[in-house]
Amino acid sequence: MRITPRREEVAAIVALLEDPTFESANHLAKAVIKEVGEILQMRDWVALVHTWSDGSRGLNFAPFASEAEAKSFASKMAFGGSGRLVKLNSPGVMLANHDGKKWKGYCQDEQCTHAPFTHSAASSARGACQIPTCPCTKFRPT
Repeated sequence: MRITPRREEVAAIVALLEDPTFESANHLAKAVIKEVGEILQMRDWVALVHTWSDGSRGLNFAPFASEAEAKSFASKMAFGGSGRLVKLNSPGVMLANHDGKKWKGYCQDEQCTHAPFTHSAASSARGACQIPTCPCTKFRPT
């Protein structure tokens, strides 16, 4: 799995590393590991689903960070049969859509922070967040 750090992900880790309130390197390491876990939970991944030549289920491989990475892996393997790529939607995004996590591409309204598709595109409610507990009335992009 090839992970290319994104600007906002690096910023989150840098903020932890520069935080002087950690009591020890051990506490800081735990915080970094937890933050990286949350960051990776926000990503979508790709799986390579394999089928044998006779049509029976084959071998499945995941996670891959991109379709290109999965295709590269498949081209190097000689199992026979065929394969296809399946997008694995992020469980973190689903939770963030519910809880409101400030993330690139999400609404930057401090009271909202939900994904763009949670905001209405319909008539008088246009732009308002459709999460029942959210008071946001207009999507504010990053």
